[in-house]
Amino acid sequence: MNLRELTERLTFTVVQGSLDLEISHLTYDTRLAGEKDLFVCIAGANYDAHEAVAEVAERGAAAFVVERDVCAPEGVTVLKVEDTREALAILSAAWFGYPAERLTTIGVTGTKGKTTTTHMIRAILEKAGHKTGLIGTNGVVYGDCQIQTKNTTPESYQVQEYFRMMADAGCEYVVMEASSQGIMLHRLSGFFYDYGVFTNIAPDHIGPNEHKDFDEYLYYKSRILSMCRNGLGNADDAHWDRVEAGHTCTLSTFAVDKDADYKAEEIQYHAQGNFMGVRFCVSGKRHFQVDVGIPGLFNVYNALAAIAVTSEIGVSEEAIKAGLKDIHVTGRMEIVYASDKFSVIVDYAHNEVSMESLLLTLRDYQPKRLVCLFGCGGNRSKLRRYGMGEIGGRLADLSIITEDNSRFEDVKDIIADIRIGMDKTDGKFLEIPDRREAIFYAIGHAEPGDMIVIIGKGHEDYQEIKGVRYPFLDSAVAKEALRKEGLC
Repeated sequence: MNLRELTERLTFTVVQGSLDLEISHLTYDTRLAGEKDLFVCIAGANYDAHEAVAEVAERGAAAFVVERDVCAPEGVTVLKVEDTREALAILSAAWFGYPAERLTTIGVTGTKGKTTTTHMIRAILEKAGHKTGLIGTNGVVYGDCQIQTKNTTPESYQVQEYFRMMADAGCEYVVMEASSQGIMLHRLSGFFYDYGVFTNIAPDHIGPNEHKDFDEYLYYKSRILSMCRNGLGNADDAHWDRVEAGHTCTLSTFAVDKDADYKAEEIQYHAQGNFMGVRFCVSGKRHFQVDVGIPGLFNVYNALAAIAVTSEIGVSEEAIKAGLKDIHVTGRMEIVYASDKFSVIVDYAHNEVSMESLLLTLRDYQPKRLVCLFGCGGNRSKLRRYGMGEIGGRLADLSIITEDNSRFEDVKDIIADIRIGMDKTDGKFLEIPDRREAIFYAIGHAEPGDMIVIIGKGHEDYQEIKGVRYPFLDSAVAKEALRKEGLC
C-alpha cells in the first residue's frame, strides 16, 4: 500500500523523507519489523520503541511514525504525530480497508457485566438471523472460529484485523467489550461505534499501571458515549449524571428503579428443574415478558442493556426472548448442572466485591445450603484473601477453600491467609488444597437443595503453578464429577 494512501486520515508532520513509498507491512513490534515496513513507535510502560529506530531501520523499515524527536538515518521517512497509539489505530483501520464501515459495531463498557452483556447481545442478534462476531475476555468468536486473546480489548491493530476477518466471513455485526484501558490507550480509536453501552461503574483498575484515580477511571468509561452514534446507559448507576454529562450521541436509558426508556418490572427469581434464572417485564419503548437463563439481579441489568441495544437496532420480540432464555456464557454465572436435587454454578468472581455480590444474589434463590468453593491467586494482595475468607464465612453455609492460580506461592500459605478472614466468622469450612479433588468432594457430598458455586477462575482453561500453566477448566472438571455420580 502507498504511504500517502495509508496516511490519508492521519494528522502528521513530515520530519524527513517522502510519502511516495510502497509499504509492505504496518507494525509496532520491533521483533516483527522488516523490509519496507511502516513502523509505529509506541512508548510503553517498560519499553519505548523510539529508542529502537536505528535498529529497525537496519532491518529495512522504510518509514517511522513518532511522537517525539528521534535520530533516524537518511533515506527513511519520519512522520511526527501527537500520539502514536492513536496513530496506530488510524493507520490500522486504513491498512485493513476500514472494515468497521462494513459492519454494525457495538461496544460495551462497565466495571461489571461487559462479558455477559456482549454475549447476550450476540445471542439475540444470532437468533434474529444476523451473523455476529464477538471480541472480549473470552476471546474472539465468529461463526465456527474461536481465537484466544491476551487482553479484554486487544491492541488497535488486532481489533482492525479481527474486524476485517469478520467482515470477510460475512458478519453483519460485531459486539465487543470496551475496557477503560482499551479506551485510554486508543485501542478503540480509528472508527466510530454505531452503538455504545454503559453498564455500571465502581472503583476498580486503579493503580500504578492502570488509572491514577477514580475520576480518571470514570472519565474513560464515560468516553464510550462520545465514541458512538447511539448510546445506551444504566440510569440507576450512582454516577450516571457524571457519565452522561459529556455525551455526544443520541442517548437512551435502561433501569430497574428509575424511569427509563427500557425498564424492568415485576422481577421474579426462578429455580425449577433444569432452569435457573430471572423473569421480568419490560416497559417503556417495548412491552413484553422475558426469561433470562442466568440468575441474579445484575443479570437483569445486563439483559436490559442487551434488550435496549437490540431494540434500537430493530430486533423482534421473539428473537430477544429466545436469545436471553437460552443464554450461556462460559464462566459467568454458568449453570453447569441444575435439577430438583441440587445445582452447580461456575463464576469468575475473584475479589471481595464480586464474591459478595454473587453470594447475596444466590441467597435470593433460597438454597437449603449455599456451598462456595474458592481460592485466591498467588503473588497478589493478601488483603483480597482476608476479605474473601470473611465473605465466605459470612454468606456461605459451607466454604471449601482450595487452590486457584497459586503462581509462585505455596498453596498452603495462601489458604492460611484466607483462613485469617474466615476465622473472623462462625462459618463452616473445609480445606482441600487440590482444586480437582475439592470439586469432586463438593459434588460427591452434595445434599438435597444444595447450591454449589465454584468461583475464581470462570472461563480460564488453565491453572498456573510455579510458572507452568496446566489445562484446567472448572466447568469441565465439575461435569466429570457429575458423571462419576451418574448425573451428567
